[in-house]
Amino acid sequence: MAVNEVSDTNQRVRDAVLRHGQLSKQGLLERAFTFAFRGLVYAQIWEDPAIDLEALQITPDSHVVTIASGGCNVLSYLTADPARITAVDLNTAHIALNRLKLAAATHLPDHASFRRFFGEADQAENVADYEYHVRPHLDAVSRRYWEGRDLIGRRRIGGFAKGIYRRGLLGGFIGTAHLLAKLYRIDPGALLAANSVEEQRTIFEEKLAPIFDKKFVRWLTDQPASLFGLGIPPAQYEALAGDDPEGMAAVLRARLEKLACDFDIRQNYFAWQAFGRGYGKGPDAPLPPYLQPAHYEAVKGRIGRVDVRHANFADFLDSQPQASLDRFVLLDAQDWMTDAQLERLWIGITRTSKPGARVVFRTAAAPSLLPGRVPDSILSRWHYKAAASRDFTARDRSSIYGGVHLYVLKGAD
Repeated sequence: MAVNEVSDTNQRVRDAVLRHGQLSKQGLLERAFTFAFRGLVYAQIWEDPAIDLEALQITPDSHVVTIASGGCNVLSYLTADPARITAVDLNTAHIALNRLKLAAATHLPDHASFRRFFGEADQAENVADYEYHVRPHLDAVSRRYWEGRDLIGRRRIGGFAKGIYRRGLLGGFIGTAHLLAKLYRIDPGALLAANSVEEQRTIFEEKLAPIFDKKFVRWLTDQPASLFGLGIPPAQYEALAGDDPEGMAAVLRARLEKLACDFDIRQNYFAWQAFGRGYGKGPDAPLPPYLQPAHYEAVKGRIGRVDVRHANFADFLDSQPQASLDRFVLLDAQDWMTDAQLERLWIGITRTSKPGARVVFRTAAAPSLLPGRVPDSILSRWHYKAAASRDFTARDRSSIYGGVHLYVLKGAD
């Protein structure tokens, strides 16, 4: 990747995250986070696409605008047959991953090779398939990224032969968590052998929950930098920590309990990623919608509807005509934002929205963060679907967020 591309990416991330002076404690944390965020953060996105699809109610004329992240949900939205999807991101590694997925879906020869590439992501054949089928059709910037080397000299595309979900900031965090558990003689993978939700709860309470009572674990999780691996910047850490007076360990325990106990592990690929560091093997392994065989032909046939852009969400909205968009997915990005950034974002969303437009986002804490921060002259134009949002939060299988929120522009539901 060219030096000017890296510099531009770093500046955009800094603009999104930095709030405090560089010599303050918060300022130092923010700058450490922007350094950590320069590379691949999420090899898999951690928002449940089943919930997104239900909340968005995509129609054949929908134009979806979403933050790209790991790209799983971008491709999964194609199963609902939208007219267009625009995926934007500030992280060039995420842009390269999205473009790799688009090229692979189009040019790999069949579903088996596509599933192996991204569903197993740990086979030597994947690198050979990249060289023969994908590389000739990948843009030059993404090709330089995947054929370049990471900080310890590994060729990045080699991650698909060694386990891409074990790489990136989040993959490293999950690996560290597994190592820490092993030091306490705890095997997170034991949960994957459960045959019922009741058995899952027993395993969680007997084997996993006690680790959060360890003094070192409580101290470690009280350090904001320890959660950079989850992609949580300092501002979001503050919101998350405020959820429980007993500290961050109690918050994380509650979120992990939901992931481990509230959903059938045989159907929850997020739990497999957390406890098994991959999607699992075999035809019955749970997978994101875009990797499921029933959706393969539809996803492949609709790839041309996706436009991936290295851009700020608000900047993209500023470039669009009035009342031209109708579906927006913000992930948890607003947790990072200042009031001024939130106001600018929602001015852009409101201006570009058609009547009945839908906005879905997550927050670290439970409540919506918009009231009192976005001017009422803007927010009053939107319905907050409180009951639906509570229901979506309860059913989001990723389990790591305090709230899933749906807003619908007035004029139509």
